[in-house]
Amino acid sequence: MKVTRLLLLTAIISLSFFCSHTFAQVGNMQDSTQIWHISTLDGNDYIGTIVEQDAEKVVLLTNTVGEIKIPKRQIKVMEPVKKEQIVNGSYWYDSPYNTRYFFAPNGYGLKKGEGYYQNTWILLNQVTYGFTDYFSLGVGVVPTFLFGTGGLPFWITPKFSVPIQKDKLNLGAGVIYFNGIGDDFGDTGGGAGLAYGTITAGPRDRNITLGFGWGFAEGEWGSYPAVTISGMYRKSKNFYFLTENYVIPIGNGETVGLISIGGRYMAKRMAFDFGLFRPLISDGDLGAFIGLPWLGINIPFGKRR
Repeated sequence: MKVTRLLLLTAIISLSFFCSHTFAQVGNMQDSTQIWHISTLDGNDYIGTIVEQDAEKVVLLTNTVGEIKIPKRQIKVMEPVKKEQIVNGSYWYDSPYNTRYFFAPNGYGLKKGEGYYQNTWILLNQVTYGFTDYFSLGVGVVPTFLFGTGGLPFWITPKFSVPIQKDKLNLGAGVIYFNGIGDDFGDTGGGAGLAYGTITAGPRDRNITLGFGWGFAEGEWGSYPAVTISGMYRKSKNFYFLTENYVIPIGNGETVGLISIGGRYMAKRMAFDFGLFRPLISDGDLGAFIGLPWLGINIPFGKRR
């Protein structure tokens, strides 16, 4: 129980920053209902108001280059800009990675046609794709065959997302299923995994999430759920603060905890995750161990509807 109380206290302190800022900027956003973002196939982005459009072209009035004529055959994405995307006169583009923290999912889902590749510490590889606005699927592998082993561990992560109040409150549910193929996994039976549910408060890039997960293995379910408390706060156009924290029951009334703090640097075509994870154990004695670093890279792909 000491671990649980310490983890909750640490998570509350970490998340107080996120909570205090999650909705603070909403009142300062500019009205952008008639502002559009157009991304073209040659990699350019334009922000402005539509002056004219027909079957062949869109004429956009921008603040930077004035009026520009864009052939529709060159348009990759054309979408209205939400008011929360205009911050101090600057456009903050959407991120496909804000459906999760370091690894733990939140209540938001990928938009149809969006996807990303995630690599953590070179060995952990996952591809996630949004089949609809409400359902996405991730598949991950660890290429242990590179080291001459006789098996290939993999995981599958289907996820459903349900908006309760648009851009303010979302529910998520899914499964993280682990198994393997090859000689080293001949006796894994039905594999193992975690069925989870999440509730996320706040917009896509400034939110907090409470999650519950029940583990299963060989047809048996865990007696108590693991609990996650996570948050993200977009500080600028390119930088997020992230925290992801766990309470995990291990039986006999004992729990272990895992706390983390870090960030995400996001460029247009790539993002880097970095942070530090520290376990909390019952006796509190970790010696000189400070924490386990997290380092990952994310690369988007796909075309949004």
